[in-house]
Amino acid sequence: MTPASSSRPGSSRPDSSGFSGSSGAPAPASLYPELDATTLGAFVTALESGDLTGLAPARAAEVAEARSVTVFTRGKVTGADGDRLDAALWRHTGAGPRPVIVMPSPWTDLGWLTYAVQATLFAARGYDVLAYSTRGFAASEGQVDVAGPLDVADGSRALDHLIERASGPVTKIGFLGDSYGSGISQLVAAHDTRVDAVVALSSWGDLGEAFYENSTRHVAAVRALLGAAAKARLSPQTQSVFDNVLGNRDILGTLQWAEIRSPFSHIKELNRRQLPVYFAHAWHETLFPANQTLKMFNELTGPKRLALSIGDHSGPEMTGMLGLPNRIWTDAHRWFDHHLRGIDNGIADEGQVLSEVMWNKTLEPRPTWHSLTERVHRLHLAGGGELTEEPEAGWTAGVLCGVDTPATVADAVVTSGYAEIAGRPKVYPTADIDRTVAAVWASAPAEDTTRLRGTPRLRVTYRAANPSSTFVAYLLDLAPDGTAHLVTHAPYTDLDSAPDSLISADIDLQATAYDVPPGHRLMLVIDARDPFYGDANLPRATLSFTSPETTPSYVDLPLG
Repeated sequence: MTPASSSRPGSSRPDSSGFSGSSGAPAPASLYPELDATTLGAFVTALESGDLTGLAPARAAEVAEARSVTVFTRGKVTGADGDRLDAALWRHTGAGPRPVIVMPSPWTDLGWLTYAVQATLFAARGYDVLAYSTRGFAASEGQVDVAGPLDVADGSRALDHLIERASGPVTKIGFLGDSYGSGISQLVAAHDTRVDAVVALSSWGDLGEAFYENSTRHVAAVRALLGAAAKARLSPQTQSVFDNVLGNRDILGTLQWAEIRSPFSHIKELNRRQLPVYFAHAWHETLFPANQTLKMFNELTGPKRLALSIGDHSGPEMTGMLGLPNRIWTDAHRWFDHHLRGIDNGIADEGQVLSEVMWNKTLEPRPTWHSLTERVHRLHLAGGGELTEEPEAGWTAGVLCGVDTPATVADAVVTSGYAEIAGRPKVYPTADIDRTVAAVWASAPAEDTTRLRGTPRLRVTYRAANPSSTFVAYLLDLAPDGTAHLVTHAPYTDLDSAPDSLISADIDLQATAYDVPPGHRLMLVIDARDPFYGDANLPRATLSFTSPETTPSYVDLPLG
């Protein structure tokens, strides 16, 4: 995909947060920077022609195997309102019964081409496969509906198209999507009872929480989505919603818009049918933070599996899209083989959760999400900047609003996650964090490895002179040399308290699996400015943090 800057309204103008596409961390032109349209196009051309010239040996073998058992064609699916959706079909010629897979495309102008390699691998394993470009993207007609009713109807129409062209009876039906396509896949499954299993990679459960985490606007995420959709055709409603998030307008309207686009809103139907769902997610996801997907995962009562990995949005599964060995895609194949083909491959007995530990990359299976946490250790915020075993009252720590610090979520949406996957996570110079701007607390050095497993929880009390306030809390792994790595974080915004009143904030930090080495300390940093988030503070105002005897401030650490 050729990089392109966004010229859409609202995609580059600054908002009240001061963050824009032309300053700070710019929105990327693609959420899939590792994918190359020319290479994928050559792969598809070989599928059509059989000419393997120029393909890597592994890709050539995949094309040859698929062509020996399937016929590949490009075409159009008639979607909702008669809009024609660009699609590709891998169809077996034998008349025997077989399962089928529908793959709605991610949020990219590559459209269905993103899935070219993986769809081919599924086809070679015995599936009929239809991949299509979602409305408004690539060569598909219509306007981007953001997993709305038109997208749900499109998914069912795509399934109709595939079934009509199958050469034999269809036995079972799966929907698979990455990112945007994963949300659509879940929603189609909730509305179309023909769907038997879902694979949802880098997905969302509650879109409202992804846009407004703890009432805090995810402005960098929205700018990234706009940047990646620079060539797409957004519906007026979609454009309006994105503009409203950036401009801090009509929060209630946005949440109502997001509710019907959230699989969590339809979980009763998924549970009624005990639909099997496989999720894969990144710990440091900046578009759809993990906790809102975890909420969805934990409420599902049917067969389910969750893989949590180092990195950011779509990064952990990217090598599989390129055709390289990838455990997430391997398990996606195993998930469908078990639930659509009835193969006893052991995946049902391996536990519901597989987490990759930062930064040693150990893979830890667990029977359930809640089993990750064996006990909770509480550390209290004290007046001398320590995290202590006992509460301490009577202190205050000021945080100056409107000033950024070296404590930030990441350097850039999506792309910073690739550095994490490569073993080069962002280094935070903690000595450069101005203590007159931010509040900082640190624990005693750990005697042994501290195994954080689960969802840390923060309770803090603070006073704001203004009617609205925002802060961001970061939990860091502090090395003896003063450098640190990010363990987890969360923003918080209060929009309702009276000026100069005490505000008690109880928030979940994003879930984590992190090993803090011996001799390292945990550091909690709270500041009032991060370019990833909208900011409800007035410039140069002060937030005064404290710890009353009746409601002490603390952080609960989940230990495994």
